[in-house]
Amino acid sequence: MSKRYAGITGTGHYVPEYVLTNQELETIVDTNDEWIRTRTGIRERRILKDKDKATSFMATRAAEEVLERTGTDPKEIDVIIVATVTPDYMFPATACLVQKNIGATRAYAFDMLAACSGFLFALTTGSNMIESGRAQKVLVIGADKMSSIVDYTDRNTCILFGDGAGAVLLEAFEEETGVIDYVHYTDGDDQCLLYQPAGGSKRPASHETVDLHLHSLRQDGRPVFKKATEGMADVSAEIMQRNNLTGEDVDWLVPHQANLRIISATANRMGLDPSKVMINIDKYGNTTAATIPLCLYEWSDRLSKGDKLVLTAFGGGLTWGATYVKWSV
Repeated sequence: MSKRYAGITGTGHYVPEYVLTNQELETIVDTNDEWIRTRTGIRERRILKDKDKATSFMATRAAEEVLERTGTDPKEIDVIIVATVTPDYMFPATACLVQKNIGATRAYAFDMLAACSGFLFALTTGSNMIESGRAQKVLVIGADKMSSIVDYTDRNTCILFGDGAGAVLLEAFEEETGVIDYVHYTDGDDQCLLYQPAGGSKRPASHETVDLHLHSLRQDGRPVFKKATEGMADVSAEIMQRNNLTGEDVDWLVPHQANLRIISATANRMGLDPSKVMINIDKYGNTTAATIPLCLYEWSDRLSKGDKLVLTAFGGGLTWGATYVKWSV
C-alpha cells in the first residue's frame, strides 16, 4: 500500500469587526503607540465585543468559510480538532459546538490545548489520522477569544493579544504533499512563566480569585521572550536540517505572531529573505492558536502547488515546534 499524505486543500478565517488600536490602549493603561510598535510590531488587534459570542462562534465562521471555499459537504468531515485556550466552557469541548453548528453529523470532535503551539499540534494530529487511513477529511481550527482572559489593567500583557480564528481542511493524497515532517517539544512550565492562575481544579473560581484577577493570563515576559526566540529559531533550523532544506529552498516561513523580533530572529537563523516571511501581527496582534491559520488564509492566493512552507510556534506549556508542509493546491 502506498504512503498516504495529508494535504491542506483550503483555508478559512474570522476576525471580529472591532479594532482596538494602540492609540485607544493609551487611554486605558500607561503605554504609548511607539513603545508598543517598537517592542512588538503590533499596531492594532481585533476584539469580539459581543458578550453573547465566544470562541465557538469565531471557529464556526472560519469552518463555514473553508467548507464553502472547497465545496465540501459538512457530512464529509470525519474529524474536527479545535486548538484553543479560551473554550466556551470547560466542557463540552468547543469542537463539539462547532460540529453541531456546521452540521458535520458524521464527525467526532475534540479540543486541543497547547496554547500558541496548539494549531501546529492539532495540524500534525489530524495529519497522522489521515496518514493512518482512519480519516479522509479533517477540519483543523485555531481559535481564541483572548480578550476574555486579558487583564486590561496589566500593560505588559493587554497590548499583546487579540481575538480571531483560522481553519484549514486536510484531505488524503497519494502524492507526496501536505504535512511532510514535524518536530514538537514540551518543557513543563513548573515555574508558571505563562499561565492562567485560577479556574482549574487546583484553584477553582471563588470571590477571592475573581477579586485578584486570577482568571486572567499572567506572563513573565523576559524569560518567555528568550525561550520563544531560541525555541522557534532552533526548531525551525532543525526541521530544515532533517529535510535537507536551505534558506533558498524554503518558499515561506509561517511563524506564530507573538513578537516581530522573535519572527525576525527565526528568519535570520533559517537564512531567509524577509520577503519570504508571513507577517500580520501588526493587524491582529497575538491571537494565540489562530495566528498561523490566519496567515495561511491571508497568503493563500500567493501560494502555489509544491511551495515549501515551514510553520513554527512557541507557546505556554511550555510548548514549541515546527512543521514542514508542501502546499497541495
